[in-house]
This record gives sequence, structure tokens and C-alpha cells, in this order.
Amino acid sequence: MPKLLIWIAVLVGLVLLPHGLSFSQQEILVFLTINVLLVASYRLLTLTGEWSLGHVVIMGVGAYTSALLTKRFGVYVPVSMLLGGISAALIAVVLSFPLFRMKGFYFLIGSFAAGEIIRLLWKRFRDPFGGAKGIKGIDPMPDFSVGFYQFDFFEPTSYYYFAAVVVAVCLWILWRIEKSPVGLTFHAVHWQDKLAQASGVNVRAYRTLAFAIASGFAGISGALLAHYIGTINPNAFDIDLMVYVLTWAIVGGTATFYGPILGCVVLTVLNEIVLRELGLEQMRPLIYGAIMILSILFLPNGLESIVQKITQKKAANGTAQRSPAE
Repeated sequence: MPKLLIWIAVLVGLVLLPHGLSFSQQEILVFLTINVLLVASYRLLTLTGEWSLGHVVIMGVGAYTSALLTKRFGVYVPVSMLLGGISAALIAVVLSFPLFRMKGFYFLIGSFAAGEIIRLLWKRFRDPFGGAKGIKGIDPMPDFSVGFYQFDFFEPTSYYYFAAVVVAVCLWILWRIEKSPVGLTFHAVHWQDKLAQASGVNVRAYRTLAFAIASGFAGISGALLAHYIGTINPNAFDIDLMVYVLTWAIVGGTATFYGPILGCVVLTVLNEIVLRELGLEQMRPLIYGAIMILSILFLPNGLESIVQKITQKKAANGTAQRSPAE
């Protein structure tokens, strides 16, 4: 019952949250919601022990695909978003053939090179990708009404609700995958790949599967972004954003499902509220770098370790209080 009440309180808080914010803060909330899906999908890839520098470019694949499908072929926006995710997953499968000949640091650098090749192709070909200027005038999500609420997707509040539902469904699927036998095999591939292979597990196939699933959800996050801002270009998916994703994951921690999400939320609030109010927004890369270094030195398990310690302490106190009565 207490857990149920907590979830109800969280749900009510998320519904009411945009109504207490300014217009610009509501837009930040939309971007935060999309980034939550991006960093959560990135964690799925790290379950197999591989870290990529091309995840944001894969996000761009979903954005470009969805934008082109709606502009050129008139595909209904929700369908194009789903197809954007599928296309990102297919690209990941193609990239897996050369990339998974490498491991560790070499995979990291190889993923960066693959991502840069894709970005340069977007810049090189004006047709259909729009060259360096990208694609403009992307079709927005069509308005609709549900009961008493009218969704006007030019308003950030409406798009926040839509994105929140999509992200919540995607997070639930990612969570179920991790808790399934497939997810447990991902962990085995990470920590005991030789033993897993000796047990009959196709290690490369499972790494490819994790890469494809993570890329598919990254593609959906890219499609959500494209149809909200209405314009995309290759620079929107460069290494700068990838470094922020890495920072969110490292500072939050990757041992738990909520770790990277926690890192994303905390650092976004820090950047958009604290740094902006203090006029230090231009120092964001410097401050993020310092936070990452301090986190690695003094909080190697991320912010999630603080949550775990608090939870364990509460559990221990509860046990201690029940023992005398018993």
C-alpha cells in the first residue's frame, strides 16, 4: 500500500508539474522527458559491457527517418515515429557486423567513427537530408482531444503529456526486457562472456540484440524531438550531446534501471535552473567535466548509490524497530 501511494503521488506530481512552470521551463521539461528515454536506452547497451559514442547519431537516424516519411510520403506522425525507431534498430544491426569485431575501447572508437560517417552523409547529400542546414518544416503531431482535454501540440504542455506517455511505455518495455531471461543473458555476456559462450550463448548475437533494441528506442526519442522542434540538422546529433549522455549515465550510475535517469534529471535541473539563473550556462561543459571527475573519484557508483544507502538504512531501522516488539 505505501508503494502504491508513492506511485500515485508521483503520477499526480508529473501531471501537475508543467502547470507550475513558465513557458520556457515547460519546453525544458519536454526535452528532459525525451532525454530520459535516450539515456535509459543507452543503459541497455551498457548491460553487455559495451559503451558507444554513436548513440546520439542513432537517435538522429530515427529523427531523420520520421521527418522524411512525414514530409515526403505523408505518413501519419505516430506511425512515422515507430518506423523511425525500427530504422534506427536496422541501422544498428548493419553497424554491428564491423563494430562487434571489436571490444572495449576499440568498440568505443569504432562507434564514434561510424556515427561520424553517418553525420557526414547527412551533410553531404542535400537530397534528401537537406545538407548542413538539415530538414525544416517537419510535420507536427496532429492535434486531437481525449475527453475533456484538447491536445494542442504547439503548446509544450500538450506535447509533454504525449511524450511522457510514449516514454513511460518505452521505459516499461525496457524494464521488462532487463528482467526477462534475455536481460539476464545481457548481464552474463557482460560479466562472464567466456563462461556464457562455453554454456552455448551466442555472445555476438546477444550484443547485437542489445545494440538493436537500444538503438530502436533511441530512434523513437529522436522522432519525438524532430516532431516537436520542427527542424533537425547534423549538428544537433554531434559529439557534444553524446558527451552529455555519457555524463548523465556515469554520474547517475548504471547498476540500476533508474540510475542514468536520476543523473539526467539532476544535471538537467542543475544546468537549466541553477547555471542559467547564475549566468553560467556558457560554462556548462567545464562544470559537467568537473562533475564527472568528482563523481568518478568520490562517488564511483553514481547517485544511485546514495539512494541505495538511504533505502538500506531505512530498511535496517525498520527491522531494528520491529525486533524489540517481537
